Amino acid sequence: MWVIFFLLALCLRASAADLFHDDFSHFPPGWLTNPVGMLNAAIQEYHYLPNRGVPLRRWENAICHLDAWIIGDEDGKSYIEQQLTPDSNKFQKAIFLTGDPEWSDYTVDAMVKPLALENLAGIVFRYHTNRHYYLFALDNGKARLALHLPLEKEFRVPEFRELGSAAFPFDTKRYYALKVENSGPTMRCFIDGRLILQAVDAEILKGKAGITATGPARFRDFGVQASDETMRNIESRIRARESELARLRVENPQPKLWKKFATPEFGAGRNVRFGDLDGDGQTDMLIAQNIPHVKGDGFDVISCLTAVNLDGKILWQIGRPDSRHGLLTNDTPFQIHDIDGDGRNEVVLVKDFKLQILDGRTGAVKRWTWMPVAPASKERPYQLVSGDSIAFVNLSGDKMPHEILVKDRYEHFWIFDNNLELLWRGEGQTGHYPYPVNMDDGRDQIAIGYSLWDHNGRLLWSHDRELRDHADGIMVGNLSGDTKAEPRVYASGSDEGFVMFDIRGNILKHVRAGHTQSPSVAKYRMDVPGLQYASINFWKNPGIVTLFDWDGNILEQGEPIHTGAPMLPVNWRGDGQEFILLSGNPGEGGMIDGHLRRVVMFPHDGHPDLAANVLDLTGDARDEIVLWDQERVWIYTQDRPLTGTRIYKPLRNPDYNESNYRTNVSLPGWGEGRKAPQVR
Repeated sequence: MWVIFFLLALCLRASAADLFHDDFSHFPPGWLTNPVGMLNAAIQEYHYLPNRGVPLRRWENAICHLDAWIIGDEDGKSYIEQQLTPDSNKFQKAIFLTGDPEWSDYTVDAMVKPLALENLAGIVFRYHTNRHYYLFALDNGKARLALHLPLEKEFRVPEFRELGSAAFPFDTKRYYALKVENSGPTMRCFIDGRLILQAVDAEILKGKAGITATGPARFRDFGVQASDETMRNIESRIRARESELARLRVENPQPKLWKKFATPEFGAGRNVRFGDLDGDGQTDMLIAQNIPHVKGDGFDVISCLTAVNLDGKILWQIGRPDSRHGLLTNDTPFQIHDIDGDGRNEVVLVKDFKLQILDGRTGAVKRWTWMPVAPASKERPYQLVSGDSIAFVNLSGDKMPHEILVKDRYEHFWIFDNNLELLWRGEGQTGHYPYPVNMDDGRDQIAIGYSLWDHNGRLLWSHDRELRDHADGIMVGNLSGDTKAEPRVYASGSDEGFVMFDIRGNILKHVRAGHTQSPSVAKYRMDVPGLQYASINFWKNPGIVTLFDWDGNILEQGEPIHTGAPMLPVNWRGDGQEFILLSGNPGEGGMIDGHLRRVVMFPHDGHPDLAANVLDLTGDARDEIVLWDQERVWIYTQDRPLTGTRIYKPLRNPDYNESNYRTNVSLPGWGEGRKAPQVR
């Protein structure tokens, strides 16, 4: 959509020099974004929201979780104000952004009025990501020119290359005219028409532009200008890029609607499990609603469970549905699994401080036990553990995992057998979700947080005390492509960034790429050996996607969106190369390839795009895309049948270990191709 606006602006501009201009008068007065009910801003980690308040049109709130920007009027002129204090804006500057990655050789200017002397306020330009851009700003009594670097050397210490500074006393009673002229690597920086700083740096030569501040500051009359020749060159590059994307999209199957149904009153966000509940051999959905207790995301209680098949028929329901209780910013403890090995699935959940096993066909309680006493902790509102998430592990060497791991939010976990007898417990910096590691004897070791435990509850190694932020997602495997190589442990460690260990726990690589999370592993690049590890950032630097090779080297980094995403691998073509699903949104979503290009887009047909999951539902090994919100579910498949006698059939995480935080792993596998059922 932005490309259409940009090309239209080129045709209709009043002045040949204007690439972009805004006086902010078209925005309504007040907050441009708002908090979402009782939830914290983590709602956008794995839900897509087109906006949280006012549509921003050609602007983007680069740090989506900050409700930073307010519109007002002063002396008859509109302004936009960054309203957050430095404490609220910690480790990251709020950025209001516009433009295109192909913008180059432009002049950007804005009227800037700091509202506190110790704050930074100014212009960003040649923006690549919210951790990689140039900055010209008023900053605590000086003018400053710097490059924000994408990788940090120290924990939670932003890395800059300082390009120049000059003493410049300023006050809070007037606006200052800041301007930057870009010509190739050369930057010339002006305040009130006077040249203040200049530098040469070629690390980034093109990119978007915008405004930024670490504390309260006002901005008026933002503009970007370029020569006619430069604008023609920019337009030419954009057309070439869009032409290449169009070619790539035509080569891929297009999403075609397969099924849709309503979920009135009982719908939810990304709080759904998939599995065969009624025993007919077909996948069903189990939708959970929840009510936050104590605080927004630590002690949620499942309030309603609805089992529904993919034709929308309700199989059973427990609790009272209420449309207010669909969203969440955490996991809730429920899964679908054949826990007793009788060939029929049960539902295992924690509700009302009870670990329960329900009949998958009816929802009737088959067995239950009280949860353990909650350990002493900084957050202990209840005598018994309320539960955060559930995973199944194989500690006995059976054909299927029948032991139950239940964890609290970040510190403790408990192991039960399938008779609900407590076997052992562990503690540490558990992170969000464990990863079972199948050993040669058929029993699992458990990777959880930055630790590895054996099947008897013995801690093999741990870096919990050394690494200071929790593991958002972990996995263990041999991603190298060499069948003789030993497995490694990979972690997206929140503010610790990307960490890679050998199987004995030695740290092999530590890349401080920001708040990395929602990792996935798949064959995203056919030109690179082994599998690739992708992650997306959220807190402080949302939307930055980093693709690593099996050895922890960065292959690609960009910012295709400004929010989080589940980063689900998609076997869309069946030829061995997988894509990453960002979201179902027709404009900002779609599937990206290993070069971060949007190669599959969804139609503008009114479908939901709040939440998504990926799984094979038609039986041809290729994936379907399930999109839903609190009111309806739509399912897309490919618009063309499978051809050929061989199809890619990757080995995925089991559906019984679903989580909003797990590392989604897709390991290579092949099967015989067959024609998919006819799509109507």
